[in-house]
Amino acid sequence: MSLRERLSHAGDGPLGDFGPPGLAAAAYQELKKSMHQTILDRIDLERLKRLTPEQFKHELALLVQRIIEEERIVLNQHERHNLVLDIQHEMLGFGPLEPLLADPGVSDILVNTAAKVYVERAGKLELTETTFNDNAHLMKIIEKIVSRVGRRVDESSPMVDARLPDGSRVNAIIPPLAIDGPILSIRRFAVNPLSIEKLLDYRSLTPPMVQVLQALGQAKINILISGGTGSGKTTMLNVLSGFIPPHERIVTIEDAAELALRQPHVVRLETRPPNIEGKGEVNQRSLVRNALRMRPDRIILGEVRGPEALDMLQAMNTGHEGSLATIHSNTPRDALARLENMVGMAGVNLTPRATRQQICSAVTVVMQVSRLTDGTRKLISLQEVTGMEGEVIAMHEIFRFEQKSVDAQGKVQGSFYATGVRPRFADRLRMFGVAVPDTVFDPDKVYE
Repeated sequence: MSLRERLSHAGDGPLGDFGPPGLAAAAYQELKKSMHQTILDRIDLERLKRLTPEQFKHELALLVQRIIEEERIVLNQHERHNLVLDIQHEMLGFGPLEPLLADPGVSDILVNTAAKVYVERAGKLELTETTFNDNAHLMKIIEKIVSRVGRRVDESSPMVDARLPDGSRVNAIIPPLAIDGPILSIRRFAVNPLSIEKLLDYRSLTPPMVQVLQALGQAKINILISGGTGSGKTTMLNVLSGFIPPHERIVTIEDAAELALRQPHVVRLETRPPNIEGKGEVNQRSLVRNALRMRPDRIILGEVRGPEALDMLQAMNTGHEGSLATIHSNTPRDALARLENMVGMAGVNLTPRATRQQICSAVTVVMQVSRLTDGTRKLISLQEVTGMEGEVIAMHEIFRFEQKSVDAQGKVQGSFYATGVRPRFADRLRMFGVAVPDTVFDPDKVYE
């Protein structure tokens, strides 16, 4: 069956009349699928390897135009242009995902099988018109993504973490674990990470908070950033890393590399999953131990989630001050409780009190970031760990965001303010020559 016949059959009408949206979509998808196969049958793959991407795009556009003429397919100029773009995306990129990946307003792409693709814009999820031909088409795109970073996904290994060339984090899970079909989640990597000025514009924090954060970074104070999924932990980590002096050697450790540090002396390490035989895995704990032999001034752990917590605390306690890490948690106190549980996973026979003492010695500041109901992300609490009171870790809150209400448009109303507590780390800031004025901690200054 020719391309023309397939398209007529799929659309159940004249080629130039795309009719109702459902029929038009079916006809177009069939045309794109058939065109892709025809091109694969005609092209010389060995010759294509010698072409630059731009030359390949040009040759591909000419070939699509030639096939349209040969098959006498009736398409207007706009439809021809879209078809050429879609075929180029299929051959060179990630198919239907390419327009979404090119949209700077999209922060997350969530593919719930071939028929439904959601994106997050401005903190809100919305359903798009993007679809795949079928689940087999989606599987091909997933395989293309994971193969580029040397990973695989199949029935024996149906879950995979990978990353796109731009650094975006990818997770895929396929049948039999995903019942309805392949599921793909992409956490976008910001080509131009948010600056502290942008966070101020977005009212994610306040000028006094920025003064304190900058001083904390320069005074080599250990910081733990706590928050839920999508709350902005990595963004905050990137911002804090910008306050680290350029002469220091930084080692970053991540499951999937996504930090974008701008310092000149950065060494990036990434974990490795087991191979098909279940061997060769390199976890975060091994990388933390290895990092200690690399003469780092600071260690930045993308996310602490297991027994590497103990090695991280020991590193913070043995000369690697100013280290940073993120952790999934809903409150600063919950973050320390989770950290304690993770230390227990290391298999070291420490009493609860000894573990808490380790945490108190290592961690000085816990920051809580949160995504609010209107999609905005804010630094809602900054607390100082002050030591032990009996069997409990004592904490003082320095800054707080208090939500008051939600307006008619769903926008969260609230205010930032200092609690009036002068932190103990103020003496350390002065020692490093980065003291902040006491007016920064004035509780009468309220920022809406």
